[in-house]
Parts: sequence; C-alpha cells; structure tokens
Amino acid sequence: MAMQEMLIWIAKASYFLAAVLFILGIKRMASPVTARKGIIQAGIGMVIATLATFAITGAHNIELIIAGIAIGVIPTWLWGKKVAMTDMPQMVALFNGMGGGSAAAIGAGELLKMSNPNSGEHALVTVSLAVLGALIGSVSMTGSIIAWAKLDGLMDKRFNFPGQQVFNFLVFAAALVAGIALIAWHVDPRLVVAFFALALLFGILMTLPIGGADMPVVISLFNALTGLAVAFEGYVMQIEALIIAGTVVGAAGTFLTQLMAKAMNRPISGVLFSNFGGGGSGEAIAGSQKPIEASDAASLLYMAEKVIIVPGYGMAVAQAQHKIWELTQALIKAGKEVKFAIHPVAGRMPGHMNVLLAEAGVPYDLIADMDDINPEFKTCDVSIVIGANDVVNPAAKTDKSSPIYGMPILNVVDSRQTIVIKRGKGTGFAGIENALFYADNTRLLYADGKEAANQLISELKGIEGGGGH
Repeated sequence: MAMQEMLIWIAKASYFLAAVLFILGIKRMASPVTARKGIIQAGIGMVIATLATFAITGAHNIELIIAGIAIGVIPTWLWGKKVAMTDMPQMVALFNGMGGGSAAAIGAGELLKMSNPNSGEHALVTVSLAVLGALIGSVSMTGSIIAWAKLDGLMDKRFNFPGQQVFNFLVFAAALVAGIALIAWHVDPRLVVAFFALALLFGILMTLPIGGADMPVVISLFNALTGLAVAFEGYVMQIEALIIAGTVVGAAGTFLTQLMAKAMNRPISGVLFSNFGGGGSGEAIAGSQKPIEASDAASLLYMAEKVIIVPGYGMAVAQAQHKIWELTQALIKAGKEVKFAIHPVAGRMPGHMNVLLAEAGVPYDLIADMDDINPEFKTCDVSIVIGANDVVNPAAKTDKSSPIYGMPILNVVDSRQTIVIKRGKGTGFAGIENALFYADNTRLLYADGKEAANQLISELKGIEGGGGH
C-alpha cells in the first residue's frame, strides 16, 4: 500500500512537471525563433505525463494503454514525416479534432461509469464538468473534421438550407437539455447516447455553412474548445497535467481566435453565423488585367530600390518558398531592400506563411506583420504578390457591397508598381474578384509560383551580366 501511495505521489509530481513543460513549450511557440525548442519541450512533457500514467495504473489495462499509444503514435509519426506543407492546415484541423474526440471519449467513459447503479453518488461539479467537457469535445471533433474536409477540397466551401440557423439552434438546445438531464437526474446510458449524438451532429451543422475564407478562425476556435474540453475532463479524472495543459491551450486558442477575428474586423459571431467566405462579386470592376513577361518584371525589380514580397496560399501550393528566398537573396545581393509582408490570416491556418518562410530559411528580421509593414507600401517601388488574393484586395476598403468589406488588408495597392504572380485569372478562397489585379499600376505574371521565381532569377542574372542592359 505504501509503495502504491509513493507511486501516486511521484506520478502527481510528474504531472506537475509535465504541465510546467507544456506552459514553457507553448510560450516558446509564440516566436518562430524558439518554436522548435518549444515543441520539443512540450513533447518531453507529454512523455513524462504518459510515463506517470503508467505509474498510477500499474498493471491495470496496461495492454489497452500500450495499444492506444501505438495506434496514436505510429500512423501520425509516419504522416507527419510525409505531409506536404500545403496539407499542413488539414492535418492541424484533423489532429485538433482527434484531441476533442479524445476529451469526448473520456467524458463518455466517465458518464457511463456514473450510470452504474453501484458507482455511488457523484458530486454535482464532477458530473457537470464531465457533461460540459463531453459536449465541447464532441463539437470540436466533428467540426474539425468538416473543416479538414473543406480545406482538403473534399466538400463544398459552404452548405446552406432554409432555416438553417434555427435548426442548428434547436439541435444545440436539445443537446443542452440532454446534458442538463444527465446532471439533474441519475445518468442513464440511453440518455448518454442521445446526448452524444446531438452534440456530434451540432459540430457538423455549425461548420457546414462557414465559408472557406473563415477557416483560419474556425480552426483556432476549435483548438480553444479542445483545450477547454481537456481541462474539464482533467478535473473529472483529477489529473493535474490535463487541467493545466487544457487550460493553457484553451486560453491560447481563445486569444488567437480573437486576434484572427480582429484581423478580419469581424466579431466571432459574425464568423460563425454570417456569410463572409461564401463568395459574392460586389461592385463590377472597371478595366482589365494587364499581363507582363518575366523579362519586363525583372527589369522593374532591377530598377527598384525597395521591394516587398507578399506570400499567400498559392506559394504553398507551388512549393515556391525556397525559390522565392533565392530570388530575395539575388535582390539583396543587387543592393535592394527586401521585406516580406504577412497578413494574420494569410494561407489557411494561423502562421501558415511564417512556417513556410522559416522552412525556406528566410531570416525572421525580414518578415513583418501587417500593422508594421502597411505604412511602408507608400515608399515601396515594387510589390510582388505570390499566391495571395483576398488579403490584398482593396475592395475591402472601398466596396461596401463586397463580402470582405471592413477586413483589414495589406496596402499593396499603395505601391508604385505591383507584380502579381498567379497561375490564372481565378478568384481567391473567398470567391471574390480582386480589384488590385485591375489597378493601373499592377501587372500579372501568369505562371506557377516556382516557375515564375526561376524566370525572374534567370532574367535578373541576365540583366546584371549584361551591365543592366
């Protein structure tokens, strides 16, 4: 007995150590400079927490624990090694959904355990948090799966039907009533099943109508929900590591969601219950898109003194980040001032562009956030837009009928000249025509991002080799 108590004490201390490592790891993830160390630090904390769990459980269900770890670690390790950077948002959404599902499964197990007549009385707080964690985890799981399917192109960006919001509210209300019934009366297995069915259904229904352009905010929101669900279930199971880690993740996810919504100048309710990413043309745009050849674009860059590069999801699709960095190095070598401008919701998840540029080796001091870089566009000789669309669309400031009206954008339109690299004349992820592409000082270089960068590098070398002629 004394040995078992000692093991439990060691496990509790290990959980506290793991929680400290989680907090320090997440703090380091806030900066690209220390993010890698932060991930390793948090991973060490997870290993410690897992070993502590073995100490508490002893030989009880050891085979199930090992099987669960193997099922969770081996496929995700292999997938993580092979996943393309363009698929990273999908992977983040899916893995976040698995976290929510795990919290929901813990809640289901605890509720079913409580439904046993021989389990005795349970504290109201314990039952309430088990229900609340299960509800939030279930919504996060199915919602994240729908977000993954949308990001992966397996589903339409939006799905609407008449009376949708009323129907969604009724489903959510029914889930709440079932949850309250579980708390107020003796837990019944049939009621548990009905509760989970409604909660899982609501997660699907609330995500189906949300447009593609809002996906970064949605992923961040579900991340926050998963953290809260884990914290609640950690309290139910009296595991300190889950309580602390879940609370930190929930707080960080909530803060990030608020930042993402602010970057769009929209309340979170507007993301969840209105039509931002569902398309719409707004006012008709006068003029035409004016193409440019790589040789002429290189000449503009050669004559420029200051260049700002604006990356977007198209750069990720083309896997052009390494070639763009090579182009940047060529420009810097030629005496140009070069910076990268990053919109908070560029790409399809928070920090997507920062990860791509870091992978290519771009120094962090060349990367600027929207608020810092926007005043500099007026002194910029040439802006290069590669794969970005909605986050540089001036219609957000000028066209009140545009679905993105009011969203803060990168002020690329203020540049003296703009070169837009894109494969065709299609619209962005929000399905909105971009007024920047029709501006008098904008030229479009129609090509794959990697191919266009290669062409520009080659043409610049030719200009320099020919003495600028």
